[in-house]
Amino acid sequence: MASPTYKYFLVTQPSPYVCHVQINRPQKLNAFYEEMWLEYKTIFDTLSHSPDVRAIVLSGAGDRAFTAGLDVEAASQSGILAQSAEEKDVARKATSIKRHVEEFQACISSAEKCEKPVICVMHGFAFGLAIDISTCADIRICSSDVKFAVKEVDIGLAADIGTLSRLPKIVGNFSWIKDVAMSARVFGAEEAYRVGFVSQVLETKQKAVEAALKMAELLATKSPVAVQGTKELLNHARDHNLADSLRYTGVWNSAALQTSDVERAMLSGLKKTKPRFEKL
Repeated sequence: MASPTYKYFLVTQPSPYVCHVQINRPQKLNAFYEEMWLEYKTIFDTLSHSPDVRAIVLSGAGDRAFTAGLDVEAASQSGILAQSAEEKDVARKATSIKRHVEEFQACISSAEKCEKPVICVMHGFAFGLAIDISTCADIRICSSDVKFAVKEVDIGLAADIGTLSRLPKIVGNFSWIKDVAMSARVFGAEEAYRVGFVSQVLETKQKAVEAALKMAELLATKSPVAVQGTKELLNHARDHNLADSLRYTGVWNSAALQTSDVERAMLSGLKKTKPRFEKL
């Protein structure tokens, strides 16, 4: 797969069917502004439908940060946080803000909606938007030096791009969630692992990225029908009741079970061989 060139992201294919997306604004601690999150959506929408991609690793370029979150300086100069001398009807201004927030949410949600599994690797500063982004990923791992924070309260906001909606479904300790969300305090890798926010902690960023790529390579050897179906069904189960989830699973698998991948996977197990699956 020939990877297109992006302005704020490095997109590479280090091994067959594995894509590595790096947030690439290290001189600004990989902080986001509008042009970046629009590009982010373009990337994940493209990878979602690419038959040459079966697993994605997301990380941040540079040694200092996965992402420090929103570029507050840029946001204060343009967009909804910018101060305007223009008098505007409250309802019209509210409608404008709502549309902007919904667009922002849709861009960050693109990794969650992506058909392929997304493994998020966090290191250094992982503040604010970093939490929004990582809660959209399927698997989260980090380096031991990571510094997390649900930082929005410190700039006078309630987090609005997904953290407050997704974090309670990832971490079962609601008291802890309210603790970090309302205080905006920094917490580290050990605490994140203890509450179940991340599933692995590696010594360094390099080792964390290596572990993620190895994990992605493993996922890429599996049936894409099975892996992508598993992501879809788990996300549906998270957001629906048991009866609805079982019904949806039955409908989904009434088609998916007819794939030739089932026979290939079963025969490979019997013959002790590695199966090869067609592109999806």
